[in-house]
Amino acid sequence: PRLREPVRDQVELRAVDIDSLIGQDHPVRVIWAYVEGLDLSELEDRVKARENRPGYPAPSPRLLLALWLYATSDGVGSARALDRLCDSHDVYRWLCGGVSLNHHTLSDFRVGCADLLDRLLVEHLVALNEAGLVDLEKLTQDGVRIRASAGTGS
Repeated sequence: PRLREPVRDQVELRAVDIDSLIGQDHPVRVIWAYVEGLDLSELEDRVKARENRPGYPAPSPRLLLALWLYATSDGVGSARALDRLCDSHDVYRWLCGGVSLNHHTLSDFRVGCADLLDRLLVEHLVALNEAGLVDLEKLTQDGVRIRASAGTGS
């Protein structure tokens, strides 16, 4: 398939190479290395953009998966918030490697690949937790709903 892959050794207009934006020991590099090792042919087969055909290349599913994995471990669950981070936060800019995205692309990927993404998120977060790179206690949330019973006199 024809894909837009991140190119992190390119130089941007601000005269900083993208790879120097984060340290060599930053956890996002572990996430990227993990995603690089995955067989994502199932996701790549879904890409409609092909070589020698008209149209703009699609963002790499590997990039989209890495963004969602890191965002989830960072406590970000909104496609719009992730889109803003990709423009403004150096770690997310490093992950994007110059590939421009928007919240629709991020959201469509998350919804369209929900089952696979959920499975990979769980597997990855367990691996990160075992390696001591994330604390899953910070990711849990009490989902109990309690009805309010406030009357007009309260």
